[in-house]
Amino acid sequence: MDFLTLLGYLLGIAVTAVVILCVAIYVSSETYPRNNVYESEKFYIDVSTGKKLEFPSITDAPTKSLSVVIPAYNEEKRLPVMMNECLNYLEGRIKQDSSFTYEVILVDDGSKDKTTEVGQSYCKNYGCDKIRILTLAKNRGKGGAVKMGMLRSRGKLLLFADADGATTFSEYKKVETSIKKLCSEESDLSEALAVSCGSRAHLEEESVATRSFFRTILMYGFHTLVWLFAVRGIRDTQCGFKLLTRRTSRILFNSLHVERWAFDAEMLHIAQCLEIPIDEVAVEWNEIEGTKLTPVLSWLEMGLDLFIIWLRYTLGAWRIKGDIKAK
Repeated sequence: MDFLTLLGYLLGIAVTAVVILCVAIYVSSETYPRNNVYESEKFYIDVSTGKKLEFPSITDAPTKSLSVVIPAYNEEKRLPVMMNECLNYLEGRIKQDSSFTYEVILVDDGSKDKTTEVGQSYCKNYGCDKIRILTLAKNRGKGGAVKMGMLRSRGKLLLFADADGATTFSEYKKVETSIKKLCSEESDLSEALAVSCGSRAHLEEESVATRSFFRTILMYGFHTLVWLFAVRGIRDTQCGFKLLTRRTSRILFNSLHVERWAFDAEMLHIAQCLEIPIDEVAVEWNEIEGTKLTPVLSWLEMGLDLFIIWLRYTLGAWRIKGDIKAK
């Protein structure tokens, strides 16, 4: 067998393997996410009475100005700092504007520590109309936790924010101003279409100066994968401080498959496919000790997820629900 014949033979095997892989991925994929919910995840506890009360649905009409969803996994130590800052800001808004109302939904993502108990202490102080705890039956991942909280929210606007408080909560005003500009022509803010993303891109030059060469390479490599496989035009897809209108949240989170770290990228990918307006806003951000991300493993997982997002949407194995597409 000559070289060209061997090369053709090997290429044929490679092409066949790729085709088989693509068919296997297509066949094994759920076209739309199932959004499975355990019975216990349908309820929250009113700590003043001990009663179980059922969470509302994002398909209901909004009854709050703002919902803040905080995903938390083993965050009993870092959570109080974030909660205090968040609630001080929100209570201050009420003093400035009596029409402003809010809720905070703390989503305990199957924690092994006292994260739920920490959240319940705030329920006692502020009441379950303002603070609700959603304790997941098992760990789903950050994306899964955010999704579960979003689908049970009551706000016209919905913000998800990290439990470590890395983004100063008063920066909410910036993303709120941004989203209102995007929706300026809409009479009903909750039914408008828009996403405002907090961004750390303006801090990138400083971070490069303080990071190791290896971590810098990983960072730029991840940015490249995001651009290739999921989202273009957004410099920082991973900042855990994003504000959405109610209708946008209903559309995006009902179509979201990824439940791990790369869920932001899929969410923004869906938004761009539907031509939903997206704005990126520079926010104040600080490195907080105790991150759950590991520099190599987590970024490899996210890189794989980005490729899977691209491949499954390209093959049509994943689709955006047709009945809730943007107008």
